[in-house]
Amino acid sequence: MNDSASQSSLFQRDSVAPLAERMRPTTLEQFFGQQHLLESGGTLRQALQHDRLHSMVFWGPPGTGKTTLARMIALHCDAVFLSLSAVLSGVKEIRAAVAEAKAALDSTGQRSVLFIDEVHRFNKSQQDAFLPHIEDGTVYFVGATTENPSFELNNALLSRVRTYVLKRLEASDIRQIIDTALADEERGYGAQTIDFPDKLRDELAAIADGDARRSLVFLELAVDCARRVDDRLVVDESVLAEVTRDTMRQFDKGGDMFYDQISALHKSVRGSNPDAALYWFCRMIDGGCDPLYIARRVMRIATEDIGIADPRAAQLAQFGWESYERLGSPEGELAIAQAVVFMACAPKSNAMYTAYKQAMAVARESGSLGVPMHIRNAPTNFMKQLGAGDGYRYAHDENDGFAAGETYFPDELGEYEFYHPVARGLEIRVGEKLAELRGLNREAGVVPVNADKKPG
Repeated sequence: MNDSASQSSLFQRDSVAPLAERMRPTTLEQFFGQQHLLESGGTLRQALQHDRLHSMVFWGPPGTGKTTLARMIALHCDAVFLSLSAVLSGVKEIRAAVAEAKAALDSTGQRSVLFIDEVHRFNKSQQDAFLPHIEDGTVYFVGATTENPSFELNNALLSRVRTYVLKRLEASDIRQIIDTALADEERGYGAQTIDFPDKLRDELAAIADGDARRSLVFLELAVDCARRVDDRLVVDESVLAEVTRDTMRQFDKGGDMFYDQISALHKSVRGSNPDAALYWFCRMIDGGCDPLYIARRVMRIATEDIGIADPRAAQLAQFGWESYERLGSPEGELAIAQAVVFMACAPKSNAMYTAYKQAMAVARESGSLGVPMHIRNAPTNFMKQLGAGDGYRYAHDENDGFAAGETYFPDELGEYEFYHPVARGLEIRVGEKLAELRGLNREAGVVPVNADKKPG
């Protein structure tokens, strides 16, 4: 646990501390980004400017200022700053922090901000441990999370805090942070002569991918690796390429960003936009996603959103999947991309998917109904004596290979129609044939029990 009872040490600078820590803002003027929260009259700005503390949760991507804002709140409200990491702490550490907050309140009347980094990693009982202390005012709770609080935090905790959504920083914000670090003589590199062209600063800002901390880590590496020319340090393209060579885009496997991006890919295909679908596919691959995960999702898209409208979609999905398993990267990734683009261009139908869900619902609700005797298997004389197979009409012996009026559902259930082809792709022809056959059934007196219900 890191804590400080004196505000002079809350943002104390260590000359050997990493650049990202040295450049941590202490005032609103030094803070870049999140203007939707810090604009004049905003709740968070009022809390900072007018000593109006309340418990809160900051939700946003890494490097967007969650920890810094928590520290600034404690500083501006003259509160003790207590910090825990949910990765390293448990109920024991929570109790110790609460005890420290109570001691400060009893001895000096000073309030405490209890900051919990990665709060979503606490389980239910650990989150519940904060509730009484938030309610009685012992601590002002400030949690930071990269995951959706609605899914990761208890309702009891959420009802006692205000959630603020922090946005990914724009490249212009990152560029300002880089420029400030290079110009600041006390905390950054202003006391040195560093040649860092504007073009390369823009490139670094883009590579940082909305993460202020990442931009400063790369900047520090670039300065450390810079070529010395006389009394100057020179950061050129080769230096920047070297320090950012293995950079991965923001992609949190299993987190919100992961599911948001796979959702964007799926919806782009469903919306018949091959360009957007290909973009999201490449974003996920660039971010380090397992291509086999995408291959499985592409197979689902083939059956859920295209289905019988173009059965080739499932074949291409299987081709992409198997190609990656056999060839690896990058050839296998190209095969998956081919399936993605084909599906985006293919006719769409969820008729089969909808039919499956309806049939599953009826199967679950109706229980274990027996198979009608006329379509039961009769492999033995005993089964034949019981009547299995009696009255069955062999379709191939009927006119046009169809036994009009024959029934196949359990007798107690009646006949159903689940599948309703759409007028797109191959399902146009399938729908025409099916309408003809169902019409013959109706003429023979077989009317589905759900005939009056609309498809879907």
